[in-house]
Amino acid sequence: MTETHAKILFRYHSDILDEEVVETMWSEIIDSEKGIYKLDNIPFYGPLIATDDIFYAKYDEIEETVVYKETIEISGNSIIQVVILKDSFDKEIIREKLKVMNCLSEGLNEKYFVVEIKEDIDYSVVKHFLNEYLELEILDFAEPCLSKKHSDDLLK
Repeated sequence: MTETHAKILFRYHSDILDEEVVETMWSEIIDSEKGIYKLDNIPFYGPLIATDDIFYAKYDEIEETVVYKETIEISGNSIIQVVILKDSFDKEIIREKLKVMNCLSEGLNEKYFVVEIKEDIDYSVVKHFLNEYLELEILDFAEPCLSKKHSDDLLK
């Protein structure tokens, strides 16, 4: 049986945590001999990579695993980080509404989750939705990996 996916180690500085972070993420193997992979996970802490981006990684003797080196092809997808500020608010309400907009998310705990915005989604609609909750002081959000296409959506 041929392996189709591998866990790749990502080491980077997280602006959210203001510290170096190590995160392992599932990636589709494109060409293991050349070290080419496609990210199949939503990053929690924000390296400048999004789902479906193609990247180069290689085995690291010190880490004793395959480690991300650089992104070589950008998918056009974006990653948004959301933090719930109001203690009594259930984050699943927002995650469900985002899911209806075809934006999948991964929750880390009761207060924090990340959202994948696929390239074909109009980000101005998603941002308007998030801004409504921001104005109510229910949440705050960051855009650590915003694609050019989604940036352009905001200029319409």
